Amino acid sequence: MSDLEKLFNPRAIGIVGVNDKQYGGGYFLDTLQKGGYKRPIYIFNPRLKGSMLLGVEVLGSIIEVPDTEPIDYVILAVPAEQCPTLLEEIGQKKVPFVTVFTSGFSEIGNVDLEVQLLDIARKYNIRLIGPNCMGIFVLKSKVSISPFNFPGCGDIGMIFQSGGQSVFSALRAQSIFGAPFSKVISIGNQIDLNFVDFLKYFLKDDETNIIGLYVENLKSKEIGREFFQIVKKLSLSNKPVIIWKVGYGGSAQEAILSHTGGLAGSMKIWKAIAKQTGAFLVKSSSELVNLAMSFSHLKNFSINRNMGVTGMGGGVSIEVTDLFERYGLKIPKIEPKTVEKFKTFLPEVNTIFRNPLDLGGAGAIPSVFYKTLITLDSDPNVSAVVFIKTYDFNEEFLQAVIRAREEMKKPLICVSEKIYDDMEDHVNKLKFKQEMFKRQVPIFESAEEAARSLRAICEYNEFLIKTSSL
Repeated sequence: MSDLEKLFNPRAIGIVGVNDKQYGGGYFLDTLQKGGYKRPIYIFNPRLKGSMLLGVEVLGSIIEVPDTEPIDYVILAVPAEQCPTLLEEIGQKKVPFVTVFTSGFSEIGNVDLEVQLLDIARKYNIRLIGPNCMGIFVLKSKVSISPFNFPGCGDIGMIFQSGGQSVFSALRAQSIFGAPFSKVISIGNQIDLNFVDFLKYFLKDDETNIIGLYVENLKSKEIGREFFQIVKKLSLSNKPVIIWKVGYGGSAQEAILSHTGGLAGSMKIWKAIAKQTGAFLVKSSSELVNLAMSFSHLKNFSINRNMGVTGMGGGVSIEVTDLFERYGLKIPKIEPKTVEKFKTFLPEVNTIFRNPLDLGGAGAIPSVFYKTLITLDSDPNVSAVVFIKTYDFNEEFLQAVIRAREEMKKPLICVSEKIYDDMEDHVNKLKFKQEMFKRQVPIFESAEEAARSLRAICEYNEFLIKTSSL
């Protein structure tokens, strides 16, 4: 078993500094219960000893827990100056993993306090996450740090220095893009366990196939070298790594120094890391989630840059084509045999049989749309089929696309920009999205998002081909 296995699947969890508020230790008790964690939860606060919080009795100290009741993971949520004393007690109980939720360390200049914590941790063989972070979020073992509901597990692993961004990005990935995660780790100041430790775990973790990182800084040159090596290993192991690197500007670097107590590094270095390791640099949480969603839904397909595109309206199709080509994708000519197939069910008046294919009004007919998708799928010049749909997500159209997906051999991708507000159409579109996600059909809210993500997937496939030939 991995050294981190007890962290991700703890037999019991302790919260030191629990309270009756919706923040601090009380927040974690609430999220663990809402997330469905069924194993023992021990909560500690000498001021509230003997009282009940959410049905759990408050103990005065972790020392009161019998040695026959092992605790694998503790969340330390007390003022920074109290952390060393309480970490000593945690160490005496032989707890292997501790998240230091508390802030007030190197990010405000208290480096000596971090050194003190690390010395105590090493004395008792404790591995620390943080300080100044949310810790771990594992759907399979129900260890939750989120007030939101996450119904299913996926294959995206996230390591974020920001606690809030880790929860928001995980929620966005699952709720909006149908791409649930396996494990989310908020690591804060990373004085002990860092990016490299968790990336090494993900390399061997069968539950994690795509990795998203929110990086403010790496703590040392040595960690930077190890980071480079493990990211490349992940890429070559068919586990793409997406890096949202923040803090290139002066003000952003100052904010990072006050957030997690480290220096950000230059864009030039990070671009070099991405190029040499096969990783992808993104500029926002939206880009990270879009790309992670794309890899998750399209992982079982082999895609090159040749795209078949169809939609209702020549202008819309041209816009998508223009964006795709600007991002290095190709819209190849379709074979004469494919043209002949189209002529059997599409009117020749006002129809130009080419790629992109403008269906005009005929595209509103579900049976025609179904035939269009499977016909494009049959063309040997395209590696994926992209369809544009912006409104009228009725049940008949949904079933037509589902039927096509079941018969197609190539990936199906949807571009669905929002063009007007209508509650009924919104409800139908939401159902359409959910049904598409079940069938590994990614849906992008703009053509540019689709182009950016598809280019990245093609670049990744090209990277694997190139490195395998070396």
